[in-house]
Amino acid sequence: MIEVFVTQRHSEAEGICSFELTAVDGSPLPPYEPGAHIDVHLPNRLIRQYSLCPGSEQVGRYLIAVLLEPTSRGGSAAVHALQIGDRLHIGAPRNHFPLETGALRSVLLAGGIGITPLLSMTEHLAARGADFVLHYGARSAARMAFEERLHQESVAPHVHFHLDDGAPEQKLVLAEALGAVTPGTHIYVCGPGGFMDWVLQGAREAGWPEAQLHREYFAAPARAQDLDAEDGAFQIQIGRDGAIHTVPAERNVIEVLNEHGIEVPVSCEQGVCGTCVTRVLKGQPDHRDSYLTEQERAANDCFTPCCSRAHSQLLVLDL
Repeated sequence: MIEVFVTQRHSEAEGICSFELTAVDGSPLPPYEPGAHIDVHLPNRLIRQYSLCPGSEQVGRYLIAVLLEPTSRGGSAAVHALQIGDRLHIGAPRNHFPLETGALRSVLLAGGIGITPLLSMTEHLAARGADFVLHYGARSAARMAFEERLHQESVAPHVHFHLDDGAPEQKLVLAEALGAVTPGTHIYVCGPGGFMDWVLQGAREAGWPEAQLHREYFAAPARAQDLDAEDGAFQIQIGRDGAIHTVPAERNVIEVLNEHGIEVPVSCEQGVCGTCVTRVLKGQPDHRDSYLTEQERAANDCFTPCCSRAHSQLLVLDL
């Protein structure tokens, strides 16, 4: 882990604050690729993932921006309590949402705080003269973050703003934003779950292949309570010849593993970050994450034990 302290704090929009992080020992923080995030170890012992979006003047330092969620489980509230000079620990950058290096065109769609990973992508693509467009939507102008950076001369021609409370002619029309289905064009979306599901479902219905759709969820989509009521117990086996343990309906796999002294790295606890992805040797997982792609789910050879369960009576785990 890397010890950092907060060197800047700035209000970017209504409910959104950015925080510049600098290494305590003064060394440059590790480089990263657009779309990357870091684990932030908060004072209340929670670990949360936040996308990196520093500007060019912040090389060697990190910038994260966080929306204060009214229904926060403690993460966003803890970040918003940070002040300049506060120290904390972070992990090295990880990237589960990278730009496709061979893309001929990139279509970026951001909703609200979803601009954070797409902001660094936008500036990266603009600096390289790439063919791309960014559609950025928010409830109102007051909730739109990083407008100054998005109005930079090199970036502005590629950016379209959409406000929920704006004039009808500026509203986001998905079919027009996506354009025709073409090989070499890749779509990237980040934002609230409802917005992302709308974009992805619309793209699929229009014929876009899954391999050309890229997404990053900040939180797991809501799950109907009646579905959880159907949960039953199942068993997990440690390796092909290891011990077998029962996972009751009211507990998850991570809890049962911890109870038996088996530690699996875990962070978001919602199936969003991919930290806990575990290989499955046998059995059929009941995938409840927002991290694995449809192809990865169909392969049935891995799952997220923090939130996913099993369709089969037994899951054999590669642990």
